[in-house]
Amino acid sequence: MTTIEGSVALVTGGSRGIGRALVTALYERGAKKVYATARDPRTVTHPDAVPLALEVSDPASVAAAAEQAQDVTLLINNAGASVNASFLDAPVEDVRREFETNFYGPLLVTRAFVPVIERNGGGHILNVHSVLSWLGVAGSYSASKAALWSQTNSLRLDLRPRGIEVTGLHVGYVDTDMTAKIDAPKVTPESVAAQALDGIESGAFEVLADDLTRQVKAGLAADLGTLYPQLAA
Repeated sequence: MTTIEGSVALVTGGSRGIGRALVTALYERGAKKVYATARDPRTVTHPDAVPLALEVSDPASVAAAAEQAQDVTLLINNAGASVNASFLDAPVEDVRREFETNFYGPLLVTRAFVPVIERNGGGHILNVHSVLSWLGVAGSYSASKAALWSQTNSLRLDLRPRGIEVTGLHVGYVDTDMTAKIDAPKVTPESVAAQALDGIESGAFEVLADDLTRQVKAGLAADLGTLYPQLAA
C-alpha cells in the first residue's frame, strides 16, 4: 500500500478538471511535492504545485519532464483527449491522434518514470480510464480507453515485482469542461479525486468512481444485448 503523506507526485493534465482536483487533494493529504503538468505550465493555478511543461505524446517532452522530476514516487496519468472519431467516417488520422494521447501518452510517461520511481524505493501509478473503456459507443475514444485499460492490467503484473503498484480509475460523467454540454447526472472532480487517492492508499487494483461505472462494470458478464439495447431490438 502507498502512503500519500510525504510522497512526491506528478499529475499529467494537472491544470484543470480531475487533474486539478487531484493536485489539491494530494496536498490536502500531506504530499510533500506535486508536479502539475500541462502543455502550457502557466495554466497551473495551484499555489503550491510545481508547474511542468509536458506534451504526453512527444517523447522529447516526456524525457525532459522525467529529467526535471527525479524525486517522483507517485505518477498519475490523467491527461487525455476526447476526439470520438467515427471508425467509418472520420479521417484515420483522427483515430490515430486519440490513441497517441490516450494510449501511447501514458505509456511513454510510464516508461520514463518507472526507473525514477524504482530509484526512489518504489511507489504507485494511477491511470485514469473511463466507463467507456467497457462501452464501444464513442468511436476512437472508447477504443483508446479500452486499450489503456488493457495496458494498465499488463503493467500491474509487470511492475508489482519491481515495487510499483498500479491502480486504474474508471469514471463516467464528471462535472468538467469536457462534459459541459452533456445533460446527465455528474459527479464532482473532488469526489473522483478523493476516491482515487483512497484507492491508491488502500492498494486497490481498480476504483469505480460513480454509480454508472459500477453498473456497467457489473454488466460485463451479461449478454451483449444488456450493454447495447439496440442489439436486442
